[in-house]
Amino acid sequence: MAYGNSNHPETAHPYATALEALADPTRRAIVERLSATPAPVGVLAAGLPVSRPAVSQHLKVLGAAGLVISEPRGARRIYRLAPQGLAPLRDYLDTLWDEALASFAAEARREAATTWKDSS
Repeated sequence: MAYGNSNHPETAHPYATALEALADPTRRAIVERLSATPAPVGVLAAGLPVSRPAVSQHLKVLGAAGLVISEPRGARRIYRLAPQGLAPLRDYLDTLWDEALASFAAEARREAATTWKDSS
């Protein structure tokens, strides 16, 4: 596999930070809400089982992972998904998928060759 082990900081890759940030269900819920529309903390916190300050902390983690950006608008900040924030994670998952498909295809070819050889 082309990617390193995220347990070792010296071999960590950009996808690892995003994956770790999204491991928390509250942060996933925030990302899902932001995928629909940019929003301030108060709107994001509505309906979540955590306080506004907790949502702010989750946004800080998502921001550090490069998944969320904010911009000041008057007295508050509006949060939105970072355009390229999920790219490293998507690349990693695409690599895993490509490797799984390649392994499946190789096994299917071996099985077909064995079946053809046995029937001859």
